Amino acid sequence: MSQNLSRRRLLAGLASACAAAPFARAQSSPPASPAAIRERLRAAFVYVTPIGATGWTAQHEKGRLHMQRALGAAVRSRHVANVPEGPDAERVVRELARQGEQLIFTTSFGYMESVLRVARDFPQTRFEQCSGYKLAANVGAYNGRFYQGRYLAGMVAAHMRARLGHAVVAGMVASFPIPEVVQGINAFTLGMRAVDPDARMKVAWVNSWYDPGREADAARALVAQGADVLTHHTNAPAAVQVAQETGRWAIGYCSDEAQYGPRVQLTAVTLHWGDFYVRTVREVLAGRWRPSNVWGGMDQGFVRLAPFLAAVPEAAQRQVLARERDIIRGRFHPFSGRILDNRGGVMLDGGVMPDSQIQAMDRYVMGVDGELPRA
Repeated sequence: MSQNLSRRRLLAGLASACAAAPFARAQSSPPASPAAIRERLRAAFVYVTPIGATGWTAQHEKGRLHMQRALGAAVRSRHVANVPEGPDAERVVRELARQGEQLIFTTSFGYMESVLRVARDFPQTRFEQCSGYKLAANVGAYNGRFYQGRYLAGMVAAHMRARLGHAVVAGMVASFPIPEVVQGINAFTLGMRAVDPDARMKVAWVNSWYDPGREADAARALVAQGADVLTHHTNAPAAVQVAQETGRWAIGYCSDEAQYGPRVQLTAVTLHWGDFYVRTVREVLAGRWRPSNVWGGMDQGFVRLAPFLAAVPEAAQRQVLARERDIIRGRFHPFSGRILDNRGGVMLDGGVMPDSQIQAMDRYVMGVDGELPRA
């Protein structure tokens, strides 16, 4: 069973509840017993953008529906979409906890501090924060190693030199300069330059997770700067649509976005959350859930490549798929070897970059044009 709420309806309910009991403490309702949780779990999901046909939020919603189908009557789930980061997020998460949700998944980096504040007041509620990194007694974190797919996508992009007749210039429509986004820019660039050392990356920042108009403007600006291949780290398919309109190649992100660029999407880096959601709910139902920081990659099915466009040379496809197998089997890491930043400074001098350094990434690698803005 699933139930979906709008943010407006949920906040209206919150306002009514506060008016009726303005001094009620958050912990006034008794926590659900382990037996009750085993009978049926109440789970809620909070999304930062509307649910579209494709994109970050669409993939989380597909994951929720996959979980609901897999577990059936053992869980009743609902979602609240289009919740901005900041005060609204805290109000929504707090209201969900107050209404008795036993497990709350929050799916945007900027929710992290709000979740931690609410979690302190609702110690019997479990929280899972996507793309966060701070844990608490009842707060776990989870994310995908998107940079693995980005590296492979960069390889695909660079192979289009054979069609273009010159080194590829990629253009990234980027959301916010946080480590997760910088990882993707850098991994894509490293993948390109592993194929063609002359390939380059240009970045246009839109400072939004979802603003189709601004994303389209940024994509057109990148085309004007000479971008041959467009990709993005935002929630709308605008970059792929602009590529289709302007005759550039595209790499989709989050979802397979071929419907928006059927002639130009070379592949897409796709994200998959359903199996993680199933596993987490089962752990809660069985009383085995503990807060942890899950960072899953291609080996766990969190990240996959969409099918290749026929325009990608067969030799390139074979090379990329071989590298994908190496990543899955742990024989290759995108952030390994000697890596320089785009000023010539050493980021890594051999070996494999530790997760702690990847998760704090705040420099562009060699091959990315421009300066990284401060978050």
